[in-house]
This record gives sequence, structure tokens and C-alpha cells, in this order.
Amino acid sequence: MKSKHQIIFGRHPVVDAIREGEPVDKVLLLQGTRGELEKELRLLCREKLIPITMTPKAKLDRLTFNKNHQGVIAFISPVRFYQVEDIVPHIFEKGETPLLLMLDGVTDTRNFGAITRSAEAFGVHAIIVPLKGSAQIGPDAIKTSAGALLKVPICKVKSLNNTIEYLQSSGVQVFASSLEAKDSIDKIDFKSPAVIVLGSEDLGVTTGVLRKANQTFIIPQVGTTDSLNVSVSAGVMLYEVQRQRKE
Repeated sequence: MKSKHQIIFGRHPVVDAIREGEPVDKVLLLQGTRGELEKELRLLCREKLIPITMTPKAKLDRLTFNKNHQGVIAFISPVRFYQVEDIVPHIFEKGETPLLLMLDGVTDTRNFGAITRSAEAFGVHAIIVPLKGSAQIGPDAIKTSAGALLKVPICKVKSLNNTIEYLQSSGVQVFASSLEAKDSIDKIDFKSPAVIVLGSEDLGVTTGVLRKANQTFIIPQVGTTDSLNVSVSAGVMLYEVQRQRKE
């Protein structure tokens, strides 16, 4: 059954929800669970790219208010997720120049919502996030996004590195923000198909992703603050892309 916290619990309801394509964000399975249920859930979650976490009974009880959860809970996302491989060809088919965002380690819900709000305002076609290590999409994120999360396609991927390789093979240039970059953002040519990578506020874009990027850039600052908030940075970057493309 569904609860007001946007969860489904119980063995059959969870399995049926995954099979029927419900936008399941993650699954919690009782620690120590073995047998057919564990095998079936792991197989389904692997197929649908859904994270599954072994969880103590006390937490499952708390989340379901001590109802009969049968050792399994699924969190239902208020938005559906898309495949990058479906989104990119569709953009080209429409005769548009792809503009994508990739979030590498953005886990703060409100930052995620604010980034999506800017993305919708500046015409981003889709936002790519990793299967693990990304903000959960819930009411707070949707509220902060001013509803943009219901408009901008979100693509969950198992590997950011593999996705970058796919995008590059499709003719999309990968640009990553980095405080160590030598080039200022206004020196980068964003007129071609592009994906902009944003990292977490504490760690930035991960080393592996930076290495695969076609170019890195920095937003020039005159103050003494180390860096801009990631959602503010997103707005600055997307404005620069649209400024160049309008010219």
C-alpha cells in the first residue's frame, strides 16, 4: 500500500510496482533477507537501475509506522526517469542543439531543485544524475524547483563515465566546471551540442569525470569566497550558453 510519505511496502506491492514501471527511486530490504524474494528484487532492481539497500527492521518499522511491511519498502519518485539514449536522438531529430546538465555528486535536495529551476528557464533538454550519490526527488525538491522538476526530463544512469563516452560518440561535447581550470567560462564555445557537468560543493567534479571532459572552465570571481553555491553556478553557466547561442 502507499503511504503519505510516497512509499510502497509489502512484498507483492513492491515487486508489482517495479515490474509495471512505477518510478521507484530506491528499495529498502530487511537485513538478512535470503531466498527467492531477495533474488527477484535484486534482479528487478538491477534491470531497472534501482538502488537496493539492506536495512535494519527498526528503520522499516519506523517508516511504515509499524505496519506489516514484510521486510521490503520502495520509495516512489513523483517524477518519471528517462533513458539518455532515448533523449539525445530525439533532440537531434527535432533539429535542436542539445543542452544537457550532468550532476556529479549534488546531494542537497534544495540545490537540486534550484538547479532544475534554472535548467527549465534556460532551455536545458535533460538533467543526468548518477544512480547512487544524488539528491532524492521529493516534495522539497519539487517546491524549490517551482515545479520545473515536473517539466525537465531526469535521466538516472549507472555510470557517469560510460554516459560521457556515449554522449561524446553522439557528437555532444562535455564541459566541466573546475576551480583548477585555466580557461574562463566566456572563452568556451558552447554553440555546439553540449553537456555541462556540475560537481558537489565540497568535492567538485570527480577526477574520473574531469579526465573525460573535452574542456574544463572556471567562473571568474573578484571576491574572496572560495566558490559560488552550485545552484548559483548553474544559473551563471546556463546564461552564458544561451547568450552565445542567441548570438
